[in-house]
Amino acid sequence: MTIPTIDIQQTGANIKTLRKAAGIKVKDMADALGVTPQAVAKWQAGAALPTIDNLVILAAMLDTKIDDILVIA
Repeated sequence: MTIPTIDIQQTGANIKTLRKAAGIKVKDMADALGVTPQAVAKWQAGAALPTIDNLVILAAMLDTKIDDILVIA
């Protein structure tokens, strides 16, 4: 059985692309999620992943599904 893993770099790129397409600024996204702009920057850079609850909110903000944000390798 192959165990799936999350491609953090590509997931971060997806967050950045979807955020820009939605016309949302990093600070506005951070404020809505209750995190710092630095946290959003880390997600976009592939240095960290948002928590599950933040993924749910991100999907709603970006009008997409969590599956469209996460990249499974």
